[in-house]
Amino acid sequence: MDEVKVVVAHSERATLRVGDVFLKVDADQARIDTEVEAMSLVPVPTPEILWRKPPVLAIAAVPGTALGRLGEPSSAPPAAWAATGAAIRMLHDAPLPPWSGGAGRDPAELAADLDSECERLVMSGFLPADLVTRNRQVAEAAFRPWTPAFTHGDLQITHVFVDGDEITGIIDWSEAGRGDALYDLATLTLGHEEHLGDVVAGYGTDVDRDVIRAWWSLRSLLAVRWLSEHGFDPFAPGCEVDVLRARM
Repeated sequence: MDEVKVVVAHSERATLRVGDVFLKVDADQARIDTEVEAMSLVPVPTPEILWRKPPVLAIAAVPGTALGRLGEPSSAPPAAWAATGAAIRMLHDAPLPPWSGGAGRDPAELAADLDSECERLVMSGFLPADLVTRNRQVAEAAFRPWTPAFTHGDLQITHVFVDGDEITGIIDWSEAGRGDALYDLATLTLGHEEHLGDVVAGYGTDVDRDVIRAWWSLRSLLAVRWLSEHGFDPFAPGCEVDVLRARM
């Protein structure tokens, strides 16, 4: 009998693996609706949907291995990172969906949330004031006009699966929708700055790397306290706090 493995679990959602089947349980059915709709539209490999019975979505495991993990060196060859860049470009060039995604937040609202979070981080002593101040300055470059693209919205490297230099599947589409293309590229390369050149080469067009770095700072500042409160360790080597320190 296949054992049940908890992939991720917190108050908002949980993902379990039983053999080659992933069971996603989400308190917010809108996220599951988005995931199902997005996977039906995107021009890149995605998992097969096996069945759906709210609040559970069952999807098949994709072949291959994850592109990497935050805090660990990636064993994937440069060609795999370039192939990922090419797949992201296909996604960003696809016809726009009618809804906004995790990469499409209003810049003014996002800036206000960031300022509030920076104040909490400093006042609570969670992070040193100079670290927060410097990264808030770097993050400012993300607040600029951008042309909407079809974005994944949470394109962590653990969500991209490869076999050699071939993309076998991209998972977890609950944050997909209209958004800033550079947010996807930044999320993918967070903590793996050494592979940004490979990704951009595959993407096929030059990008503003200052904006990529801005998103690294912005995403990390907004995430560190939440991660700590939900059982993750943003202070682990190579993770979010190290990403912030790299900007000093």
